[in-house]
Parts: sequence; C-alpha cells; structure tokens
Amino acid sequence: MAPQLLWIGLGNMGRGMSKNLVEKGNLDGPLLLYNRTKKRSDDLAASLPAGKTEVVENISHGIERADIIFSCLTNDAAVQAVYAEALKQDNKLKGKIFVECSTIHPDTTEAVAKDVQAAGASFVASPVFGAPAAADAGQLIFVPAGPSSVLDQVRPYMKGVMGKAEIAFDDEPYSKPLQLKLIGNTFVVNMVTVLAEGLTMAEKTGVGAAPLKQFVDTLFGGVYSTYSDRMLQGTYWKREEPLFSAAGSRKDMRHATSVARAAGVEPSLVAVADGYLKDVEEHQGGEKGDIASIYGAARKRAGLKYETDE
Repeated sequence: MAPQLLWIGLGNMGRGMSKNLVEKGNLDGPLLLYNRTKKRSDDLAASLPAGKTEVVENISHGIERADIIFSCLTNDAAVQAVYAEALKQDNKLKGKIFVECSTIHPDTTEAVAKDVQAAGASFVASPVFGAPAAADAGQLIFVPAGPSSVLDQVRPYMKGVMGKAEIAFDDEPYSKPLQLKLIGNTFVVNMVTVLAEGLTMAEKTGVGAAPLKQFVDTLFGGVYSTYSDRMLQGTYWKREEPLFSAAGSRKDMRHATSVARAAGVEPSLVAVADGYLKDVEEHQGGEKGDIASIYGAARKRAGLKYETDE
C-alpha cells in the first residue's frame, strides 16, 4: 500500500506541486492538505477531482495520519513555526519522513533536520528550481539531500511527477542543496536586473524595446524571454499576487550574501539587484511587488514611469 502523504503550504509553488502529486503521484488515498489560510486548501481541493484530496484542520492531525510530509513555505520563520508545531508530537513521529522544499538559510535547514531526527523521524532537504508555471507543469528541478535509503522512498514523487530532473546530494549535509539553491537564485535576480536595465536603456536611447526583445528571444530565449515578457506586458505591476515577491527575493539575497561572506566571497552584483528590490518594496510593497518589478524600478530611476503597458 502506498504511503499517506500530507502537503503543508499552498503558495504559488505549493499549489502546483500538490496538484501534480494528486494527478500523477499514483496515490492510494487522498492527499492531505494544510495551509494556514484554510481557504487556499479549500480552493485547491475544489479544483481537483472529488475524493483526491482532504483538507485537514490543523498540522497535528495531518501529521498523525501521514507517512510522508511535504512542506513548501514562505520563509525561515514559517518553516520554524510549522516544525515547532509538528514536533509537539515527538512521541508519534518515529518512521515518518519530512521533505522540506522551502528556500531558507542552510543553518535553518540543519537545525530543523537535527530536531526532526531527534524525534525519531527522517528528514529530506529538497529545495526546487523553477517558477510557479514550472510547478504547475511538473517541470521543477529538485535538489534533495538526505540518506539514500530515505531519498529512494521520496523519489517516486519527484522526477516524472512534480519535476523533470534532480541534482542529488545523497548522504551529504542538508546545507548543501540550500547553498546551491541560493547561489542559483542569484543567477535569476541578476538576470532580471540585466534585462530591466537593458530594456530601460533601449527605450531611453531610442533603440526601442522591441528590437532588444527580438535580440533576447533569438540569442537567449527561455527564462530570459519569459521575464522580458512579464516586464514589457506590464505583468509585474498588474498582478494581485506576484509570481516571485520582492520580499521573498530580498530574503533569498540576504541568505545568499550570508553564505557567500561565510565562504570569503563578496557578491557585489547581488547588492545592485537588492537596491532595485528595495525600490520595488517602497513603490508596490514587498509582498505585492514581483521580482520582474525591478524593471519598474529601473525605469523610475531613469526618469520614466514605473508602470508600462507597452
């Protein structure tokens, strides 16, 4: 019989990941769902076939019933709060597997892993690469660390279900995948900054955004094209809920800077991007501003209007 699964956290990423677990995970029973704002759990359950999910009222009841517990949460504080609640059942956790997919500081991950293992449960650290659209499409890249014997029990739900690939750290420290995730996220924020400044420069010089967009699509494509579309179509300021919030991105950049400095590296480009993200927070608010809103911040610094419909 397949294990009972619980999903905790239904933000942009969690909704897509849990949907794919339901649709492609070959589950014997319903996927248990918990989110602090219960409406998100109810809305997701209503969007999926009847009987495929079950909303639980609190973390404790869900964990008591589950064999494998996935979590994908906003930040370190949310992860710590969820695991503090989970570990209140330390006499009932033996044999359970916790799979933590949030982007948090490596030190936070190591501390949570230690507490989980002390309670007799197993732990997997597995942040993911990919935007919410990739989560919806089951095209994420998983970066798992943990004992191989435990990872083998979790892998059936990763590649081919929620993800397309895996960068594995079997039997290595839990901090490693989080370090890789943070380094990778600096690539994303720096790419967005380059696009934002380049498109702004193209408009100010009179070259025009359209020819530069054609250059980006032809030479780079992929996520470069996706982000430049979000900029030029005005998605970055029109959405009620950001795809990747400025507040979340700034949190990641703080963590990345901490990791870099601990290793004797100064990530100077990250500081430039973070300056733009600070401008975004001041203009739109950190939870509403999107990472692509760096374009609006770059435009504003250049004397253009923050928002654009072009």
